[in-house]
Amino acid sequence: MKALLKKENGYGNMELVEIDEPTINDDQVKIKVAYSGICGSDIHSYKGEYKNLRPPVVLGHEFSGVVVEVGKNVKGIKVGDKVTSETTFYICGECDYCKSVDYNLCPDRKGIGTQVNGSFAEYVVARKESIHVLPDNVDLLSASITEALACAVHAVLEKTNVELGDVVLIFGPGPIGLLTAQIVKARGGYVILAGLTKDEDRFKVARELGIDKTVDIEKENLEEIVSTLTNGYGVDKVFECSGSVKALNSGISLVRKKGTIVQVGIFAKAYNEVDLEKIVQKEICYIGSRSQKPSSWKLALYLLETGKVNAKAIISDIYDLEDWSEAFEKVMKGEGLKAVLKP
Repeated sequence: MKALLKKENGYGNMELVEIDEPTINDDQVKIKVAYSGICGSDIHSYKGEYKNLRPPVVLGHEFSGVVVEVGKNVKGIKVGDKVTSETTFYICGECDYCKSVDYNLCPDRKGIGTQVNGSFAEYVVARKESIHVLPDNVDLLSASITEALACAVHAVLEKTNVELGDVVLIFGPGPIGLLTAQIVKARGGYVILAGLTKDEDRFKVARELGIDKTVDIEKENLEEIVSTLTNGYGVDKVFECSGSVKALNSGISLVRKKGTIVQVGIFAKAYNEVDLEKIVQKEICYIGSRSQKPSSWKLALYLLETGKVNAKAIISDIYDLEDWSEAFEKVMKGEGLKAVLKP
């Protein structure tokens, strides 16, 4: 089968190759991939910035598809089912994090598309516990965004909780930022979505989705806008989805005293200059949000099923797997919104 392989660490080192179709054991499911989204972490992997990668490995972890084979111990999933899958492929099952179902924190966890072969391929294998059969009204294209939506769910509904009437500032109008914004709106929050001049097309999508306020920080005064909307107190919560240190420090300044900042975006560097003084003086709660866990997926699929989140609206480009290089280049330039590969 055709597969997009990260051959070794470092910048690039990716190639579309022919490899054997995967086989399954009694507790696994084989899926014919329909669509697979390009995630920001895939870009970090391409650039050699993602330290958890274990090449050679097929990238890709946001996907949907159709079941073509099931192991004999698999119940409730059959050939022909339309599915998506959590990224967890292996956990130790014994640590405190596994016992609390925080699989995203298991120190021995192996993930699809990072430590084991992923979904930038014609077929992918997942463990039975990670499979989610799609609701009847959720199409395969929308379902390919479930993993990204689950990450946003984890940040908004599990690491903190948006309340009715909260004023929420989101940095980064990319796919995660737009999904986060939709969840906040579904919870009754008021959303300020901040980005750059080059994000105008993304702002247009945001406005079409009903996001309250979009702010081009290169042309508008974000501080004045926040002050006016909050009577000078600052926003209740900040979700930093851009991976920008400058944005984080801006959020630290603009969140109210005793407010909450959730770090969703991944920084290019591990160590950065952050205004820790304000975090202390304002008693800010600064929370890291890593990936997602099983409960996040159930909520994500509920949001898709009930139409509270429009996942398809953020998909701007669909590429054949053979055109992966063009797709990656466009994503790295910040063009379009969400690109997906179609094996």
